[in-house]
Amino acid sequence: MASQANRKIATAVVREDADQKQRLLDRAFALAFKGLVYAQIWEDPVVDMEALAIEPGNRIATIASGGCNVFSYLTADPGEIVAVDLNTAHVALNHLKRTAVERLPDHASLRRFFGDADSKANIADYQQYIAPHLDAVSRAYWEGRDLAGRRRIGGFARGVYRRGLLGNFIGLAHLAARLNGVDPRVLLTAKSVAEQRAIFDAKFAPFFDRGFIRWVTAQRSSLFGLGIPPAQYDALAGGKPMADVLRARLEKLACDFPLAENYFAWQAFGRGYAKDDRAPLPPYLQARHYDAVKARAGRVRMLHANMTDMLAASDAASFDRFVFLDAQDWMSDAQLAALWTEVTRTARPGARVLFRTAAEPSLLSGRLPDDLLRRWEYRAEDSAGFTRRDRSAIYGGVHLYVLRGAGI
Repeated sequence: MASQANRKIATAVVREDADQKQRLLDRAFALAFKGLVYAQIWEDPVVDMEALAIEPGNRIATIASGGCNVFSYLTADPGEIVAVDLNTAHVALNHLKRTAVERLPDHASLRRFFGDADSKANIADYQQYIAPHLDAVSRAYWEGRDLAGRRRIGGFARGVYRRGLLGNFIGLAHLAARLNGVDPRVLLTAKSVAEQRAIFDAKFAPFFDRGFIRWVTAQRSSLFGLGIPPAQYDALAGGKPMADVLRARLEKLACDFPLAENYFAWQAFGRGYAKDDRAPLPPYLQARHYDAVKARAGRVRMLHANMTDMLAASDAASFDRFVFLDAQDWMSDAQLAALWTEVTRTARPGARVLFRTAAEPSLLSGRLPDDLLRRWEYRAEDSAGFTRRDRSAIYGGVHLYVLRGAGI
């Protein structure tokens, strides 16, 4: 199982036509990516649902990642969500979330389990309510031990958002900041967007001018912890020093949205969701959506699979919405063409495709065959608006394509 999972990831990220140094970096990323990467997904589900315009009964194909968006889409009443991922830890996390949503006794226990995610009561709830109903593979994962010898489910007693590749990366960033006299949590004391801006300009912006930071971020392996493979590094940089790019993305995260509305900022600067009852949370954890998400959780189907392979095994005209996160940034032209051939075949009339890119522009123009790309309308103005409103602030572009009518 483990070797098969590793091969799937390596096939997706290792560029066999690259030089030896690049292949080694790709393989190092594939090795880092095989464990838990994202305890929380870093794409804004509110923007997703606005762009996707999900209608009751729609069938959605999406990459699972940390699962926050998968379960948040349930608030729009789709008929089915098929969530795929190459990472077995992410598949296990999504199974855990579905079982928890269905089996935990109330919203308070769900909020504590995935919102606070740092209580011993979560372990008792896991044993009583979740474990007896969890599939055997996922249960073996959560009750197994990580490289440090800790039971993985124990993360929900000690702060699961501090774990995984991204959680560890944020922890190292906090340590580096404190060693340079800056406590990232200071941003969370701001009472207004104006105060957020003042704190960022005074405390965080100068940090990226330091020689060591500029040198470290210039290394392609430095962003593995963000889930950014070497193939995506150059697109993210866009010809600029990476330290400048990261400063601009962090500035948007810190300054463009009120803290009361942006749980991504709390994760970045506080390493977890805020504890206040009015704290911003992903839609699936919000009390007002609890009954709907619980009732519809069974509509989520998780697969350890490649998106293209899953679509190739599906019937024609069988999906209404497609979500690719930033996976296309990793793909060769041949892989893109294979994916979009299957998307076009399986798309129902009016289908929508949403994806993100590290760079600002869409990556499809000039890379997909013209006859394939002509089947889809790029909503450029809408996409620019979605990019501005994406609270995670990581990506350069959020892109929406809509299937044109028959005969185009």
